[in-house]
Amino acid sequence: MSDTIKTTRLRGNELIVETKYGTEVYDGKFLVAALLIYVAKGSGTIEPEESAKMIDLIEQHFELEGSESLEILTRAMSELAEKPELTEHLIELGRTLSDKQKEDIAVMALKVIAADGRREVSEMEQFNRAVEAVGVSPDIVHRAFDRYFDETMPGK
Repeated sequence: MSDTIKTTRLRGNELIVETKYGTEVYDGKFLVAALLIYVAKGSGTIEPEESAKMIDLIEQHFELEGSESLEILTRAMSELAEKPELTEHLIELGRTLSDKQKEDIAVMALKVIAADGRREVSEMEQFNRAVEAVGVSPDIVHRAFDRYFDETMPGK
């Protein structure tokens, strides 16, 4: 633990973090945003197209307004920058997700990787690290790729 994070615990589908400044609650929306940011940063920077795609995907997936989606992404970026050790605790939350939720997140991550028209090896490596960390099985990753191609192929 760092001097910022004192304790963490899981409560249902939320991560409760006690810091020297108070209690923070991180839910599935925050987790999705954090994972998408992590994958998008694989190339070193988050391209504008990737940012727009993340906003759109979170908005659609959680049925939010665009401003709420942007707010979640902004919070995730700032919290992860302020508390880099938060990542390891979010992994614990990610491991509690259902297989369907993991597949949905993997499909979203693949769409973010492709958003700027380039599929960089570094982003795919980040994707692989992220899905492995939260316990996404190879079978689920395979299904995610199938869904990604079904949803993004021209003429579909």
